[in-house]
Amino acid sequence: MRALAAVVTAISALNRVIGQVFSWLALGIVVVCFTVVVQRYVFAISYVWMQDLYIWLNGAMFTAVAGFALLRDDHVRVDIFYRPAPIPRKALIDLIGVAVFLLPFCVVVLVYGMPFVQRSWSYYEASANVGGMPGLFILKSFIIGFAVLVGLQGLALAGRAILTLAGRDGLLPERLRYSLNTDHLTEAAE
Repeated sequence: MRALAAVVTAISALNRVIGQVFSWLALGIVVVCFTVVVQRYVFAISYVWMQDLYIWLNGAMFTAVAGFALLRDDHVRVDIFYRPAPIPRKALIDLIGVAVFLLPFCVVVLVYGMPFVQRSWSYYEASANVGGMPGLFILKSFIIGFAVLVGLQGLALAGRAILTLAGRDGLLPERLRYSLNTDHLTEAAE
């Protein structure tokens, strides 16, 4: 069980670091988008590569931080039964959800995304727009990164659920344990 707790902690730490680094792309997106708007409407000039850039930054950011969002429990959830449930039931719901929905989804994304990404790398795909950015193949690689990071975080969620159901969640750091209060809006307001 200690090994499982170490794996859960390591995966969560990896997604935390990647999420915190790639979330800074949001600032880049705002700066580039603002620059494009100012150039277009104030100076009447436009660069296609800059329009590609903020869209690509957006795609890179959202695919890279998806595992981090799962770690923070920021994904949309229909929690009619989840929110008021006791911790063991939450752990069981998470375990079933990961096994039945999340991991199969990640496998499908990997299986169908890999040929798409490999084809893109085979001819170093660039933007379809004339004057657009080169390196679209790098952006498409984020699809694989998305599936891997979300899948790993799903395994960490399953590990946390197993530790909780076994009564060994004390092996996890406090921030990774289930809490009775999952209402993020209340926590953010305090």
